[in-house]
Amino acid sequence: MKFVDEATIKVKAGDGGNGCVSFRREKYVPFGGPDGGDGGDGGSVYLVASHDLNTLADFRFQRFYEAQRGENGRSRNMTGQSGADLEVSVPVGTLCHDAETDELIGDLVEHGQRLLVAQGGFHGLGNARYKSSVNRAPRQSKPGTPGELRQLRLELKVLADVGLLGLPNAGKSTLISQVSGAHPKVADYPFTTLHPNLGVVRVGPLQSFVMADIPGLIEGAADGAGLGIQFLKHLSRNRLLLHLVDIDPPNPDDTPERAVRIIEHEMQQYDPELLERPRWLVINKVDLIPAEAREARCRALVEALEWTGPVFTLSAATGEGTEALIQHVMRYLEEHGTDTSTAG
Repeated sequence: MKFVDEATIKVKAGDGGNGCVSFRREKYVPFGGPDGGDGGDGGSVYLVASHDLNTLADFRFQRFYEAQRGENGRSRNMTGQSGADLEVSVPVGTLCHDAETDELIGDLVEHGQRLLVAQGGFHGLGNARYKSSVNRAPRQSKPGTPGELRQLRLELKVLADVGLLGLPNAGKSTLISQVSGAHPKVADYPFTTLHPNLGVVRVGPLQSFVMADIPGLIEGAADGAGLGIQFLKHLSRNRLLLHLVDIDPPNPDDTPERAVRIIEHEMQQYDPELLERPRWLVINKVDLIPAEAREARCRALVEALEWTGPVFTLSAATGEGTEALIQHVMRYLEEHGTDTSTAG
């Protein structure tokens, strides 16, 4: 199914049922008095976060959701049945905005979390409610109030412990397929990844974490080049970022240092706070460098970048160095819990 991370839908809560105007009519009871019952409440609309979904693609086909209306009141003081609430499933990590005011209604970050997005209408009152000592035969009733109608903008931010970023063909898809059960498209041309891929990395019997492969950026992404910056928002929920760089790019002008600087610039343009998140440098494709020259090439890159954080060298294609990386990642995640503000 095609990955969709934004959608606009309309939701309509059920109207409240109308109150009933009725009088008791039985044999030998000529003046039974009013017995019109109240209507039922209209159903409300809720968004419910679910692990079973990972995209908003379903909302391309259905864009209108309406809860059930409350039944009208009946005679003999019978209250109308309330309308059933409507629950709309969305992926975990969905933000819900009011499309007209851009107000953030809620953020669904846990499986099973419910968010009220449209309140059902209130029930109308039957004429039995208006009976009094001075009004023994009331003929007025109250209609139910209409249910809330809202236009919603849904935005999905992928929830993952670790996010992979880098230029196209840095080896992100190869790495996630090497260390997890994910099978993204892997090829030797740019933009093979067109949407985020998630993979569960299992380190031990009771140890695992979720890794996200974010589509590659290119220079000028902030101005709409390539895939633009539409997927950078998915990095904001990651607890740790792994910045992959090709140590031996096919184009001599595309040096590894320049590759890192391009991504940092686009992150700065999109959201400066992304650069403050824990980020490790992962030097990939070291198998393409002669063994005797690897250490010198990697050290030169680290010095050129003035990198002070953790550095790892590996070959995602052969698996060399990947085990050490995921062990360190697992240790880091366990030590830092859910804190994303500490530097690596």
